[in-house]
Amino acid sequence: MIPLVHDFTDETVLVFGGGPVGARKARRFDREAEVLVVSPDFVDRSFGFASLVRAAPGPDAVADWLERTEPALVVAATDDESINETVADAARARGVLVNRADQAGGRDAGSVVVPATVREGPVVVSVSTGGQAPALSKHLRQELETTLAGADEMAAVCADLRATLKSRDVPPSRRRKLVDDVASSSEIWTALRSGATNRRQVIEDVLGDDPSTGGGAA
Repeated sequence: MIPLVHDFTDETVLVFGGGPVGARKARRFDREAEVLVVSPDFVDRSFGFASLVRAAPGPDAVADWLERTEPALVVAATDDESINETVADAARARGVLVNRADQAGGRDAGSVVVPATVREGPVVVSVSTGGQAPALSKHLRQELETTLAGADEMAAVCADLRATLKSRDVPPSRRRKLVDDVASSSEIWTALRSGATNRRQVIEDVLGDDPSTGGGAA
């Protein structure tokens, strides 16, 4: 399986199943997509901003739901394996990506695994074990939460620095070197995390220290 980053803006994610797993899946996608959850019952848990429809669709009705909602992704999260299989079959028949929450290991073409994800602003890092070791994915996600602290601010620093260097006609190879040096600097990471410095100050320091940027003495 190949990891991809998918833009769900204005897309629909259709979830079948109103249990704890369906609720978790709904919360996972409700920040990026329009989420619709179809189930005869719903547990007393948060489904985020998802729309809930109380229904128990059979095989024919599942295909009808896909026809009407045109989802970018279908999630089969019921506690009935046969229903999940029906959902997966209907999704594959329409060429729609499908995530089966009750399946681990070998998967059919078009299947999607939802990875454990850490998000710091525009920086997104995901870990997947192919559905075989969710506990390991969870552990690694927790480790990454510490490692990525401050990554959102570092990303903004790098973006602003690149734009500033380009506006000063600094050669591409030199731009890459300066941005790489900032991104790999443990001192700058520490200063950003602690609030000892800010984005503007980091950029001013780089420009002032390097003659090639037009900010220092020749």
